[in-house]
Amino acid sequence: MRRASQVISISLIAGALGWLDATNAGPSLDDAATVDEIRIGSVMPFTGPLAAFSSIGKAEAAYFDMINDHGGINGRKVRLISYDDNSDPAAAKEQTQKLVESDQVRLIFGSFGTASNFAVRSYLNERHVPHLFVASGAAALNAPQAFPWTMGWQPQSRSEGRIYANYLKASYPERKIAVLWQNDQFGRDMLMGLVESLGDDARMIVSDTTFDISDKSISKQINLLQSSGAEILLFDGSPAIAALALRHMAEIGWHPVFILDNASASIANALRPAGLENSVGVVSAAFLKDPGDAAHKDDADVKEWASFMDKYYPDGDKSDSNAVFGYAAAATLVEVLRQCGDDLSRDSIMQHAQGLKNFPVPLALEGITASTGPNDFRPIKQLRLVQFDGESWTAIGDVIDTAFQDK
Repeated sequence: MRRASQVISISLIAGALGWLDATNAGPSLDDAATVDEIRIGSVMPFTGPLAAFSSIGKAEAAYFDMINDHGGINGRKVRLISYDDNSDPAAAKEQTQKLVESDQVRLIFGSFGTASNFAVRSYLNERHVPHLFVASGAAALNAPQAFPWTMGWQPQSRSEGRIYANYLKASYPERKIAVLWQNDQFGRDMLMGLVESLGDDARMIVSDTTFDISDKSISKQINLLQSSGAEILLFDGSPAIAALALRHMAEIGWHPVFILDNASASIANALRPAGLENSVGVVSAAFLKDPGDAAHKDDADVKEWASFMDKYYPDGDKSDSNAVFGYAAAATLVEVLRQCGDDLSRDSIMQHAQGLKNFPVPLALEGITASTGPNDFRPIKQLRLVQFDGESWTAIGDVIDTAFQDK
């Protein structure tokens, strides 16, 4: 049995040492040797400030191992080649070019990060390489008219910000809001959605400040926001910084309503490092199940997930929402490739990616499915508000279709 960590580490070493170059390119896409495998490329932050998200890639590699053990996709084995970009867009572009030009992958799947995906989008679209299910909630990465080969997967951050705005207006009218956001497009999108949906009530925002993903301390920003008199703090950034924020707030005795972006709502990477006792009451939005939620203990998807983790990703943390994300995203890609049948041309892959109809994404919350169309490159459009009770995430509202938030 191959473990996911072993698959990833081979790719990491190869990428770091430059083993996979043009002189070792392997067969081309049209070579008969590719008939028995589907070669997929991905770029992930296996190291660096966003390394907590690397479990997305590790879970995806493990999922494809499972698929291969069950005969592959339409009789073909899946080969995932995944490289580290250290959260550096320039490195992401270099590694993506290597995947396309040297490794001859059929598509790029699930590469992580807003900045990194922006860095490679034009390159992939110019070459008609499917750039599928990117791990970013940036609205600009879902533009089928301008970039018909790039497709997102998760709900958009801007829509998430609008959902939080509606929640705050209904539950905490006229309360003072502070916003702590990552100083890039990822953080900016959610703030934009919040302001848009608050409308005239945007006066509730009394302070906002930023941080960089490389920051090692967040104390100065938290102290500044506390001094504003805010009773609500919306956080949009990485799980490591979220943990620092929650811990410092507990140290200084500041206890606002804490809204945490979905991307960082990981018990393993944010709430546990912050201290579970410091995280009680945190509100977020979810579209995937929390396997640790007692409400899901008899759920068939969760039981299958637990068995998968035990066998294919034993080093993974079952409370890590990023691993859940990777598992569910990989399953969505497998559905697209199965629908392609024997036509695994890039045109066929992209055509079928645009044809998802209420696909029941594994581990998605009830009522949440994936659908796409030629002018709809947002597969998952629903979210549900959840709150952390000290052990798991529990629902505090109905499923919200973010498509209505965008009108």
